[in-house]
Amino acid sequence: MTDLDQRVPTRARPPRDHTRTSSGGWFRAVWRWHFFASIVVVPVLLVLATTGLIYLFRFQLEPLLNPDLLTVEKPAGADFQQPYDVQLGAAGEAYPDATLLALAEPRSAERPTVVTAEMPDGSAREIYVDPWAGEVLGSQNPDTTVSGYAVRLHADLMSGVWGDRLMELGACWALVTALLGYYLFWRGRRARSRRPRSLRSWHARFGAVAGLGLVALLVSGLPWTGFWGAQVQEVATRSGTSMWSLDHGAESDPASTLDESLPHSHAVPWASGKTEVPTSDGQEDGGDHEQNVATVDTAITVAAEEGLRHPMTVALPDGEDGVFSAIGYAFDAPSDEQTVHVDRFGGQVVSTYGYDDYPLLAKVVAQGIGMHEGRSLGLVSFWAAAAMCVLIILSCVTGPLMWWRRRRRGAGLDAPRGRMPVAASPWLLLGLVVLGVLLPFFGLTLLAVLLLDRLVVRRVPALADRLGAS
Repeated sequence: MTDLDQRVPTRARPPRDHTRTSSGGWFRAVWRWHFFASIVVVPVLLVLATTGLIYLFRFQLEPLLNPDLLTVEKPAGADFQQPYDVQLGAAGEAYPDATLLALAEPRSAERPTVVTAEMPDGSAREIYVDPWAGEVLGSQNPDTTVSGYAVRLHADLMSGVWGDRLMELGACWALVTALLGYYLFWRGRRARSRRPRSLRSWHARFGAVAGLGLVALLVSGLPWTGFWGAQVQEVATRSGTSMWSLDHGAESDPASTLDESLPHSHAVPWASGKTEVPTSDGQEDGGDHEQNVATVDTAITVAAEEGLRHPMTVALPDGEDGVFSAIGYAFDAPSDEQTVHVDRFGGQVVSTYGYDDYPLLAKVVAQGIGMHEGRSLGLVSFWAAAAMCVLIILSCVTGPLMWWRRRRRGAGLDAPRGRMPVAASPWLLLGLVVLGVLLPFFGLTLLAVLLLDRLVVRRVPALADRLGAS
């Protein structure tokens, strides 16, 4: 017998029991919460990122889908367009039952003039007019276009208040999931270095880059939400400021706002939507209420003299004493947002209101919205927002694929096992309380999940086994 044969045989290690993983350890605890949060977060982020991507490319996508409506050809030798008042009249003749609300100048020489209208049933209608010939090309409901559906899904899943609340819940948890993901990214850096091309490594890389943009997009999008946005606005109002514009002194009776003047338009700057619209007063200027001296062309000329950029959108007078409300182009620069109200009789400026008049908080929110929509810094922010959407989609796809590959049949969800040491970690508890206060939907659902886990899941063996409770 050789010396090797005389070695004391070692006892073989029993196979590792994956069903009884220790509940200790931050990594597994964070991984578990990241896993369960993704069940809510992934569907919401997929909807937001996909619809956001469609909305970003709407100006390129819609003309391809509707070339007969959204493209025009400039006649050879033509150097002037038909007056906007003539184009407005053509739209009114083509759709006599519609209430014309606004006119938007063409975005380029190859694009039509767009007249926004409301049909008798309350539905929106965009009427497209060839600016060179003054002829109506046709119309469509903007809510039923590809980008229209994308906007409505992005806002509230086309489900009203409940859809809005669900999207807000997913957004709140997405912020927390991103923070948890960064912890996992840092702790798992050594494992990734050993397997740089694994699906887990790619998911971590996609998430690490997308997380920065995701946090920025979610924070800038929260002012739009029905609950969080309303609560923050209420706090801001009590503090003497506002997330949108304050009353700038324009008087109207009954009071009407710029949003109400353009109920179906996306041209109204978010921060200016609640400003009051003034009224025309032809009597003070010796005018006659039976005859309109000013036209939409007058309003555009006057607004241009006030420094507004083309292409403008002009809300038409509402009622006998309404005004023309010209909104300047500020797509690529929220700091250029400005509205000029023009008297419909004398054609003089009644009032102006713009970015310089916003409260500080409204300025911050306006810039955040510009970044959210990929327009504040031109092509830089546009392509950055598009890249973020793609990376978020990739993160949402690779995450479930990772779980599908590693799951064990018959092990339920096969979730990572671990408990957050909340009671033993004052800083963790403080962080959760702060997040719960700042994001009420996260705080309420977190409390509900913790109570359900402690009072039900861990007391029912079948549930504990299926959900991987430790």
